[in-house]
Amino acid sequence: MSELRQPEADLEAPVPAQGPVEAPLLGAAGEEAASPSSSASPGAPSFSAYAEPLPREALVVLMADLVGFLLVKFRTGEPTSEAEMLSTVVREHRDHFPVVYSHACECLLLAFGLDVEEVDPRERTYVLVPTLGLTWDAVLSDWQCTPEAGLPLLVLTMVTLFGDRVPEEEVWGMLDTLGFCGGRELLTEVWVQTGYLKYRQVPHSDPARYEFLWGPRAYAETSKWQVLQHLLRSNSMDPRFFPSVSAGSVSDEEEGA
Repeated sequence: MSELRQPEADLEAPVPAQGPVEAPLLGAAGEEAASPSSSASPGAPSFSAYAEPLPREALVVLMADLVGFLLVKFRTGEPTSEAEMLSTVVREHRDHFPVVYSHACECLLLAFGLDVEEVDPRERTYVLVPTLGLTWDAVLSDWQCTPEAGLPLLVLTMVTLFGDRVPEEEVWGMLDTLGFCGGRELLTEVWVQTGYLKYRQVPHSDPARYEFLWGPRAYAETSKWQVLQHLLRSNSMDPRFFPSVSAGSVSDEEEGA
């Protein structure tokens, strides 16, 4: 990811999975961490040391707007620049651009497995690169550039941690916790239809119960091991915390080799 992101020392604390957009938000403390005094990056954008911290609500809105803007760039395959992000999204809050950009990058990584990479340091241009191999075809439409579009990655992660399948009640509980009212329709219709998820009745269950599994599209584009690595990277955790998942994922990789 680009040099505009926070230093590694500022990101050591695990990030709780509270939602695709708000999960990486650190509030005023996060804004202080993104100030020039904590970053030695010579190419970092200008940032006023006297700028007042943005209210949390304003920071959430700016970050969500920047995430949507960058997802559109990913859909069209176009690079973007610091100047374009400033003029299109941040505008009058340019002094707060480093913290908004940093949290947007974290959101894209956590929710979509997308990394923002700098391609031209002089012009400060950037592109989004999939870190999991997922193409997110259903994300790449204007109406899907929303926080809910990151739900499939959360469910794929849940399936991996639960061991190949996760009961639907666990998924619905996660959606209720995150406050995604329309998440059920997106998962059972959009994401099942695109093949990223499989939704089926638990065999021999009476009364009928349902569960989520990885869909054929997910298997074709990524792997459980890659999703596990993404989870560990996002939370700065050691693979030894998930010995059974690690072993199963490695077995899957070896069988697919």
